[in-house]
Amino acid sequence: MAEQTLYERLGGTYAIAGAVDVLVDRLFANAAVNANDAVRAHHGDPANAPGYKFLVTAWSIEAAGGPKCYFGDDMVKAHDELSIDTAGFDAVSTEIDATLNFLGVPGPERREFMDIIESYRGQVVQAA
Repeated sequence: MAEQTLYERLGGTYAIAGAVDVLVDRLFANAAVNANDAVRAHHGDPANAPGYKFLVTAWSIEAAGGPKCYFGDDMVKAHDELSIDTAGFDAVSTEIDATLNFLGVPGPERREFMDIIESYRGQVVQAA
């Protein structure tokens, strides 16, 4: 029997969508994440939350080895105008890890997903 993908071990689409629902609400309320003016402007409009949840869910499904369903911009283009610095990336990463822990995601799966997040640091963080 083949080893399950991270997507399968996380519980598939519905579980990932549920986790993203919680995560995005936490990100929109996180002071450290919103210290960046461009991020705060995006998060300040509650109408952005549903679309953002949709895109983050689709991206997470693909990143975890699930079906291809993300049609958004690549990570460089998606973050280009946000001027994300190391502190901003770290704040989001910390919130993702805390949310996964809060939701009871087992340590191995949490670490594997956080490794995926970390692998995008160079595409998201802009040089000062």
